[in-house]
Amino acid sequence: MHHIDVNVEKDVYDVNNRIADANARNLREHGVRAFDLLGAIGSGKTALIERLVPLLRERGVRAGAIAGDVYGDDDFKRIVALGVPAVNANTGKECHLDAHLVEHAISHLPLDEIDALFIENVGNMVCPTDFQLGAEKRIVIVSSTEGDDVVNKHPMMFRGGTIAVINKVDLAELVGANVERMEQDIRRYNPEMPIFRTNLKTGEGTEELLDAILA
Repeated sequence: MHHIDVNVEKDVYDVNNRIADANARNLREHGVRAFDLLGAIGSGKTALIERLVPLLRERGVRAGAIAGDVYGDDDFKRIVALGVPAVNANTGKECHLDAHLVEHAISHLPLDEIDALFIENVGNMVCPTDFQLGAEKRIVIVSSTEGDDVVNKHPMMFRGGTIAVINKVDLAELVGANVERMEQDIRRYNPEMPIFRTNLKTGEGTEELLDAILA
């Protein structure tokens, strides 16, 4: 019985990855660079988009976004307020976006008016890890308020990521979180991963982060 479960799981990932590859091709053909944003609820994924969109505008780069949520449109409304093309992707019961949902969302975006697309995944540190969506980089964002053991508890998310962001560094002392420890844990799981410290309330650290995203 266990063997059958494993096969079914493999098929699910294979189908998903095929669609993800097609998404990547479709975006490339339209000259769109796509970036996944992964992290827990409240880590700062939407706040990061709110900070990056104006910086991109200054550089002449047009942004767009897909807001992934289990239910509701709170993040979507915040992104629309930035004046960029956006699609709300509700997953229903699922705790992650998959490539098919993203394919559907992409079909509703004016791709010729977008240079950089942010795909904000559902707020979850486990489920999204295995589902590629077709983006060129995965940005994993954690906040000091989640506790300095948050990285250690979710190694797979960091192993599969491209760029790490430690947000709310201004609150680390208040909540007794050791940001150095968080960085060490990230390096242990993914030695090559660049790490950026941000305070998205003030925008501190976002320019350097954007350089790495666009590099």
